[in-house]
Amino acid sequence: MIAGLGAALKLGTSSEDVVALEARKAAQAAGRAPTVTAAPASPDRPEPADPQLPQVSHLTAHRLARPLPEDARPLPRLQQWDELLNLRRKDSS
Repeated sequence: MIAGLGAALKLGTSSEDVVALEARKAAQAAGRAPTVTAAPASPDRPEPADPQLPQVSHLTAHRLARPLPEDARPLPRLQQWDELLNLRRKDSS
């Protein structure tokens, strides 16, 4: 995971797909083959968890389960920037 996060940051993204792909590539380069299941277990067909295998969690489902808190910060004041935009350069006519 650390290698995946580092590679994603170097690429300038935080996409979970990029992190997962880069983490898998790093694991394969280190001689470890990550185990990924094709479909999650359904309630009528539960699969026993193997403590030897790493558990995979999906970040999208985790984010949807816990939405971000409301942002209570005030909006930025842009009056000073508007004044800068209206200034003329000294070398312009």
